[in-house]
Amino acid sequence: MTDVLTVRGLRAGYAGTTVLDGVDLSVPEGAVVALLGRNGAGKSTLVHAVMGLLKPYSGSVTIGGRDLAGAPAHTVARAGVAIVPQGRRVFAPLTVAETLRLAAGRGGSVERMYELMPALAERRDHRGDELSGGEQQMLAIGRALVRAPRLLLLDEPSDGLAPAVVDQVAGLLEGLRGEGLAILLVEQDLHLAFRLADEVTVMRKGRIVHRGPTPEFRADRARAHALLGVG
Repeated sequence: MTDVLTVRGLRAGYAGTTVLDGVDLSVPEGAVVALLGRNGAGKSTLVHAVMGLLKPYSGSVTIGGRDLAGAPAHTVARAGVAIVPQGRRVFAPLTVAETLRLAAGRGGSVERMYELMPALAERRDHRGDELSGGEQQMLAIGRALVRAPRLLLLDEPSDGLAPAVVDQVAGLLEGLRGEGLAILLVEQDLHLAFRLADEVTVMRKGRIVHRGPTPEFRADRARAHALLGVG
């Protein structure tokens, strides 16, 4: 499979501090890579650096064969990358339809999002602050998908959601992976991560300390406990 995202030697941080210290990572087309690690490991920082929300100190972020390290977020988005941020960040005054139309611009398909997520179609005239947490998460995903990206960055998509909604999110992402979408998934819910991911990558203190197929990681309880503190 062709890698949609390739990160090599990435160093980044805030106000001169180093959070990412030589990160290497790749996400193939049609695959889900789960990025795991304890709080403070640097997972969200890596997502922000890939998306162009944080300028790295050094290293490369290659998307579709083009090094975009340090490029602004709108340039990264035009290269086919979209993000679903932690906390959803839905604009409260805008309706579902307005949010999706703005995100779609001239090249996206709002109707496609309604087909993928019928609940959004039913709530299209409701404001963001009138939606449940699960509906807001679906809207955040729809906002990211409406322009048919090649790479989707998901930062804690299960955060604060009921198990039934998490299952809906998982089903949606499984379908998109089957259509060839590459997904980098930051997730604390190991059940969701293991269900979706082809590969598990674990970060510790700004470095990648493990990469490998999900079945192997799940079977190695000692490794999972050592790296994540779970049995």
